[in-house]
Amino acid sequence: MFKISIVDTPAQRKLVVEGKLSEPWVDELRTTWTNASRDLDGRKVVIDVSSLTAISREGEDAIFDLMKQGAKFSCAGILTRYVLKGLARRCRCTPSQVLEKERVRR
Repeated sequence: MFKISIVDTPAQRKLVVEGKLSEPWVDELRTTWTNASRDLDGRKVVIDVSSLTAISREGEDAIFDLMKQGAKFSCAGILTRYVLKGLARRCRCTPSQVLEKERVRR
């Protein structure tokens, strides 16, 4: 199973990615990010990978490529954060350049 939902707000366009990021869905993520990056009117695009259940090697490569293109990510969970931080290092980005800061809820 794989699903991408687009949530538009005045400040950002969020791509909520759910399920398993593996072939054949990797190209769908790339295409959706490219299309979502158009007509932003000053908003930013954030890819929310909090609901991913698995990331294949091809999925990691796609995330890496999107990082190199300037994509920002939000995530939850230790494993997903670990994978994203490792890809950020490989991309020669600092995690703060590719990971959105989490808001603390009280």
